[in-house]
Amino acid sequence: MTPHWLKQTDIGIELSIYCQPGAKVNKIVGTHDGHLKISLKQPAMDNRANEALLQWLSKQLRIPQRQIHLISGQASKVKRIELWAPISKEHVLETLKP
Repeated sequence: MTPHWLKQTDIGIELSIYCQPGAKVNKIVGTHDGHLKISLKQPAMDNRANEALLQWLSKQLRIPQRQIHLISGQASKVKRIELWAPISKEHVLETLKP
């Protein structure tokens, strides 16, 4: 069964992420209200946490950062991310499983 935080779209794959900035390490913590919960070291100031999230996802999923787009949640802890890369839901699920 596909988790609520992962959805296939016409363009690519959409992730629903709950971001916890200012943590000690960058890591997947689990889920929070149906979102994938990720802790980030960067603070939520001057877009630093958003940039850190995109860089971290790029490294984890091994896709170029230019293929990862913040669709909504620029100033919120809950973010919608879309992956415009030739990547399967199964690979994303395996790589980002809580």
